[in-house]
Amino acid sequence: MRIAIFSDIHANLPAFEAFQKHIATQNVDKMYCLGDLVGYNIWPKEIINFFIQNDIPCVLGNHDEAQRFLDREGEHSNRSITKSYLSKKHLDYLLALPRKIEFTEQNARCLLVHGSTKAINDYLVEDYPEKEVISMITENDADILFCGHTHKPYHRIITDNGNYLHVVNVGSIGKPKDGNSQGCYAILTIDNTYRSDKSDSLQIEFKRFDYDIKKAADAILKSEFEDRFADLLFQAK
Repeated sequence: MRIAIFSDIHANLPAFEAFQKHIATQNVDKMYCLGDLVGYNIWPKEIINFFIQNDIPCVLGNHDEAQRFLDREGEHSNRSITKSYLSKKHLDYLLALPRKIEFTEQNARCLLVHGSTKAINDYLVEDYPEKEVISMITENDADILFCGHTHKPYHRIITDNGNYLHVVNVGSIGKPKDGNSQGCYAILTIDNTYRSDKSDSLQIEFKRFDYDIKKAADAILKSEFEDRFADLLFQAK
């Protein structure tokens, strides 16, 4: 079983289209998204339409949730600019997304969140305190915790009472921040030999792909979004 898990598209349609072409070559059986479909670029409607039409399971991201709080924001904020591209249908879709998704595959219990189990905007970085990470996973009866939000991919393995717990940040499709401007996502490969007391009984692969960064950056420069968001795509910061 090969499961693709991706996150943080941030309305970057050129990146998302390149991702679709790339993943079509990867022979995946299922896919899940960890949120932040919107923000920072001009194509949130197109991204959401694809999710609706293809019924892709997705959790709520902090930028998705932020559409609830527009009344508190300035007139030209990232949030309000994003809203100007969306209809009620799109907003309703975003705000109906769940905060977590849980599933079991080949006896491996997987938990999907945007930030962490504590908060949607929590940065679950690679050196997050081990004891707290163990609690996040075990309190949710999981073996593998998938997250996004930081835009920096990693796979961390922690031992707990003879079992191996996995934390996977899947990186970002449309706004990488790890110094590599290519889009990034993860593929979990797992079969019926999975055992929680074997560290190598599942495989995590990080996939990178090129996309037309200039097209995405030019769209930002021609919009009301801040110009610096265009520069950050090239810098991957």
